Amino acid sequence: MRMPPGQNQSWVSEFILLGFSSDPTTNRILFIAFLLLYLSSVLGNGLIVTLICLDMHLHTPMYFFLCILSLLDMGSVTTTMPQMLVHLLAQSQTISFAGCWLQMYMFGALGLTESIFFVVMAYDRYVAICYPLRYTVILSWGLCTRLSAGTWACGFFFSLIHTFFTMRLPYCGPNMVNHYLCEGPSVRSLACMDTNIIAMVDLVISVFMVVAPLSLIVASYICIAQAILKIKSMKPRCKAFSVCASHLTVVTFFYAPATYIYIRPNSSYSPEQDKQISLFYNVFTALLNPVVYSLRNKDIKRAFLKVMQRSRLAW
Repeated sequence: MRMPPGQNQSWVSEFILLGFSSDPTTNRILFIAFLLLYLSSVLGNGLIVTLICLDMHLHTPMYFFLCILSLLDMGSVTTTMPQMLVHLLAQSQTISFAGCWLQMYMFGALGLTESIFFVVMAYDRYVAICYPLRYTVILSWGLCTRLSAGTWACGFFFSLIHTFFTMRLPYCGPNMVNHYLCEGPSVRSLACMDTNIIAMVDLVISVFMVVAPLSLIVASYICIAQAILKIKSMKPRCKAFSVCASHLTVVTFFYAPATYIYIRPNSSYSPEQDKQISLFYNVFTALLNPVVYSLRNKDIKRAFLKVMQRSRLAW
């Protein structure tokens, strides 16, 4: 179906997010499960941000970047999970056109920012391991601030392009989105016109914002692995591998599903499968970050114990 001549506005004023199930009992079970996941993600990442802010020993580039990563994760899950939790219990699962626009933009902006930010974190590890004596000189606070600001600017800019082209499509027929959030491919499938050009724009953005960062991360870790293998002492070598393993674990859980969702032909689009896969880079990655970086990090544990001791003395 094509848009009538001269028509440049959408006919649909709201969308219906179908979520995971229409069965009330199943939705109540899912509500409890997702509520626990959401609270764990927010509390875990919030704890990391608090510890890094309170402990002066954690005021280093590595933990500065980790703090920003935690803020991105909290923002990402908060963009989608509260509304999904409401829809699991409420009879109405509608979202306004403007609300869908905003959710798509914020979710995309935070996701794209995180995608680029993993490159910054990989660069941090590269400098720390390959140039340890010049670490603080190379990664000055000025450079850290510029790198962080640049990633946020790129993420929000490219998400604006993606959202603008998607929401400018004519939506004149069904308004049921087979997803738990307004995500580009799911919403775009409802458009009543050919979306191949928009899909190509999305593919270019995805290649630039997913494949390019992932390639840089792989290149960084090849150099890091070569540097680690040159370390003769076993203890420093194991410590370096441990830190890098934490980062690579989170990167894998983020990039693998995101690459599948956004870099593929439209013919392979599967709504049910996409809903499940998107949980990995939206919910589980946000939950995984504090677990990986806290349980495997002695500095974070030490900072937590200090804060607990201070709290006991205060009482």
